Amino acid sequence: MLLSKVLGVIIIARNGDRYNYYQDPITYAGSDTETTALGVAESHQLGSLLRSTYLDSSSPSYVQGMRSDLVDNSEIKTRVKAGVEGTVVFDSAIALLQGLFPPNPNNKIQLANETTVVAPLGGYQYVPVETVEPGNDRSLESWTSCPAFEKHTKQFYASPEFKAKAKEARPFFAAVKDYVFGRPTTLENAWNIYDYINSELIHNKTYAHRLPPTLIEQARHYANFHEDGVFSDKDINGVGNIAGRTLLHTIITALERIAFNGDPLQFLLIETTYQPFISFFHQTGITEEHPEFKGIPNYASAIAIELRRGNPPDLRDFLRIKFKNGTAESFKDVHVFNHRSDIPLTEFIYRAESINTNALAQGAAITSNKQWLEICNGNSATFGPFSFAPENTQAAFTGAFVFVGLLALFTAAKLVKRSRARAREARLRLPGDEVSEVAINYGAIVPRGRAERQSEERATTGGRAAQEYAEQPRWFV
Repeated sequence: MLLSKVLGVIIIARNGDRYNYYQDPITYAGSDTETTALGVAESHQLGSLLRSTYLDSSSPSYVQGMRSDLVDNSEIKTRVKAGVEGTVVFDSAIALLQGLFPPNPNNKIQLANETTVVAPLGGYQYVPVETVEPGNDRSLESWTSCPAFEKHTKQFYASPEFKAKAKEARPFFAAVKDYVFGRPTTLENAWNIYDYINSELIHNKTYAHRLPPTLIEQARHYANFHEDGVFSDKDINGVGNIAGRTLLHTIITALERIAFNGDPLQFLLIETTYQPFISFFHQTGITEEHPEFKGIPNYASAIAIELRRGNPPDLRDFLRIKFKNGTAESFKDVHVFNHRSDIPLTEFIYRAESINTNALAQGAAITSNKQWLEICNGNSATFGPFSFAPENTQAAFTGAFVFVGLLALFTAAKLVKRSRARAREARLRLPGDEVSEVAINYGAIVPRGRAERQSEERATTGGRAAQEYAEQPRWFV
């Protein structure tokens, strides 16, 4: 069927090149890294390609009615992962948007005194960006600080398939040992081995001249095996697919907005890292037709999900999904859920939210932080809407006992303080003692009792905040 009218598009893009980066093989906690000029150039190139594909009225994939000269912020939304890998993903998103909406001299304003002012850099266009921080939104980084996912990773490492692969990889790890400078040469650490070699091969001329042939290809092979096993699952709603499960909710919500005629949204950019790509390909069955997609996508890769409206008499909405692996390739059609053509929107949503084989299990898409927390902790939501796990009961009783103990300590402290105050009143007072005491509180003079209460409130609030966010540092951009 020829589908000519594109209503909108969702772009899922991977960040561009960066310097060497380390991830813990179990928790996937990461180290610091920085964007490179190559990385932002790759993302800018991707943005320019997206502009010629979706914002050029002569393109067959032109998004109907979307403004292309000056950005209309009601038509485009950008969400950027702001967790591990630091500002790299943010920098890539900004570079992509520069290619998507380049400077335009028409980006100007005429003042009341008839002076015309053009935006800086020849009419630079500022597109709002929403940073998604794992401290308050798990939709773009759901695999860190997740006990159930760590358990899944350890089970993969203990599987017969992994052990057989580790045995096969022994000659490679023996050969590569002198080129990774003390890094553990094990299959569990395969991603870090590959990322280090690849980064040095790109940025270090001396290293590139000395690295023996085929080592980078072998490192990539074992890293692909490693990451594909960690970020996939045999079931669409398995915890191994958690990176794709939280992404699905964002995709479905955006598709519903684009399909609704009263919503102006037509373009959603999701800038993220490589992990959701792997899960999405497995969840939707793309790897069955394209087994070469099992593994790590290249820098500046992108998935395009086009919402198209059929021609009469079939006016249903369909999805056409494309993938571009890095900067060297062009977009190619891929098919989901065993379709050999575009899939109806309603079927995609139904399949993406499927209950799978267990009638009480949750659907594939994770829709909230609460649901993510329940899945990661192995709580009731994993087993059904009305059940609860025994460990929850134990945790509840533990919390209750802790609360009662703290309340008792607080009450005892108040009683001791009150008795000491009465003892002071019973003593002989010096002249002028009856005058109300005051205390200076950040420049304001208030009664001492009030100052003490404010100090206690600040201490209580600060302690609670420190406890809540101690393991969840937030990024402020």
